[in-house]
Formats: sequence, structure tokens, C-alpha cells
Amino acid sequence: MNKKKKKNKIICRNKKIYFNYFIKKTFKAGLVLKGWEIKSVRKNMVDISNSYLIYKNFEIFLLNCRINPIKTTSINVDLDVSRTKKILLKKKEILFIKNNIQRKNYSLVPISMFWKKSWCKIKISLSKGKKNIDKREIKKTNTIKKELSRISKNFY
Repeated sequence: MNKKKKKNKIICRNKKIYFNYFIKKTFKAGLVLKGWEIKSVRKNMVDISNSYLIYKNFEIFLLNCRINPIKTTSINVDLDVSRTKKILLKKKEILFIKNNIQRKNYSLVPISMFWKKSWCKIKISLSKGKKNIDKREIKKTNTIKKELSRISKNFY
């Protein structure tokens, strides 16, 4: 009997995360969404590029995550496009995040949003911002790698 492992289908990604931040640890968490938001997420009408997470009263919230409503959504429902969404994590993870945010000045940023079975999940990271010097060094190393690959490709 062959059991196939289904990969998590990615809804959207924050592409600049690895360029702008040093990532310490990642977490997979659940989201509390309304019905019309889930319908919009299924249609990939989500943007998490400018979003961030905050810790408040032993809970973690996602801010600035834009979920655009689909055209068939009811008019009677209050459609707040960028409302704060609660993140579902275990108590130990929340305490770990709280300690790192308060003591070590880390920040919480979303990396991607994906489906796990029929549940909408979000991958968040505990990270520290990069300075311009770090970004320049990364650009230099990337250009050197590209040049070396071009040279070795032409050589053989």
C-alpha cells in the first residue's frame, strides 16, 4: 500500500524576508479567520509582504495582512481588509517568543502562508533585522558566485 505524502500547498510568500532579516527560529501556527477571508485565501487574494506580528496579553496577533474580498462576498458582512488576526501557538512557544522579543530585541515576521490539509497555517520567524552593510556583503557574494558559475560553465 502506497501512502503518498502531500506537500503543503503554499498560498503566498514574503520574498524579502531572507534579504532583510537574520532568522533565528521558525514556527508553524494556525490563524483565526472569518468565512469570507477563507474564501478569499482559497482564491489566493492574500498579501503578507508588509505584515508583522506583535505580542500582547499572552497572545500573538498578525497585523497588516491584506486579504482582499472576492466579488461574491455578501454586502451585509463587515469587510475589514486588514484587520488584526489572532495566531494560534502553544503556550511554551508563546513564552519563548515573549522572552526573545523583550530581552533580545527580536521581531516576529511572517514567512509564508500555506494549507495543511484543509487548515490555513502561517509560518512565522523570530528574526533580527539586517543592516545595510550586511545586505551589501550578501549582494557581493551572490555576484561572485554567479561569475564563478559562468566562468566554470564556459570553461567546460
